[in-house]
Amino acid sequence: MARLMDRRWSSRPMALVRSGCPVLPWDPTQARLRKNSLTANSMRLWLSLSLFALACLSVPAFGQTDVNDVHVVPREVEKPPEPPKPDLVVSTSGLSAHVRPLKVDVDLVLVPVTITDPMNRLVTGLDKVNFQLFEGNATQEIRTFSSEDAPVSLGVIFDSSGSMSSKMDRAKDAVVEFFKTANPQDEFFMITFSDEPETVSDFTSSVDEIQNKLVFAVPRHRTALLDAIYMGVSKMRQAKFAKKALLIISDGGDNHSRYTEGEIKSLVKEADVMVYAIGIYDRYASAMEERLGPQLLSDITELTGGRAFTIDNPNDLGDVATKIGVELRNQYVLGYRPTKVVRDGKWRKIKVKLLPPKGLPPLRVYARTGYYAPQE
Repeated sequence: MARLMDRRWSSRPMALVRSGCPVLPWDPTQARLRKNSLTANSMRLWLSLSLFALACLSVPAFGQTDVNDVHVVPREVEKPPEPPKPDLVVSTSGLSAHVRPLKVDVDLVLVPVTITDPMNRLVTGLDKVNFQLFEGNATQEIRTFSSEDAPVSLGVIFDSSGSMSSKMDRAKDAVVEFFKTANPQDEFFMITFSDEPETVSDFTSSVDEIQNKLVFAVPRHRTALLDAIYMGVSKMRQAKFAKKALLIISDGGDNHSRYTEGEIKSLVKEADVMVYAIGIYDRYASAMEERLGPQLLSDITELTGGRAFTIDNPNDLGDVATKIGVELRNQYVLGYRPTKVVRDGKWRKIKVKLLPPKGLPPLRVYARTGYYAPQE
């Protein structure tokens, strides 16, 4: 190996002489030193490159940048506010049109009125000119007048307390007779009550459904009449017709309610619901609540424009129920807008005065006694 090295290096002076370059004396020791120096430099260069590559691989976060990493936040440009969109109104032709609806503030008060003669018979055939209407002491112009048979939302409140044992069958028959006068568009619900009220049938247009549920009513316990009226008035909030009425069938006063008589009277004054009642009373009632029963039902019904019928013989139940059904469907409805509208939520007293045609006997007027003004 040394011999070959000597030959390789010994040939360089000849080449350098031919090229015209100055020639230095050949020194084998210096050649070995230069060779070792080159080897050491190569090793240092290789080591530096290796360390640099290792550093790049072990710390990639300093040498790479994600394209999604945005360091400059652009200036936000405020968008102009969008104009309000008009309400969508569907026309009668089925097409949609973007137009603003016309809002009309209408304060129309409707007053159902029943007229009877001295024989307690219903009087029909009167006209608008036969009525005069007052709110407080101010005369009101009657703007709408109707005597048509409009659909009714009706609730039956049926007494199933223990004292009804001897009258239960006839009371059920009375309900059946009452429904025979129904309009096909009417809707009904039924509540029975003893210790507490219970909804046995929700709103339905099926008379058969009501009758089928009534079969299971069994007399028991005490009488929570006022609670049942409260439940009936509350349920009327779900009614779909403007004309609403409750029919109460009971044999006595209240002896097991949480609500008081005053609370129920305030409730029916606020509600736009007529209340009718059929009271089946014993002639010689021993309990105080039974003796006060007729007056209780009379006071509640008169506040709403309805009537209370008192019967001594349960055999008369069917006829009275039929009479109430006919009366409900032959009422006059007067509509007016108050001349002075004050939205204070206070009670407004109403009075209907009759101007009957000549030749008629004295007639009696049944109408709601007032209403609560709106607050908004």
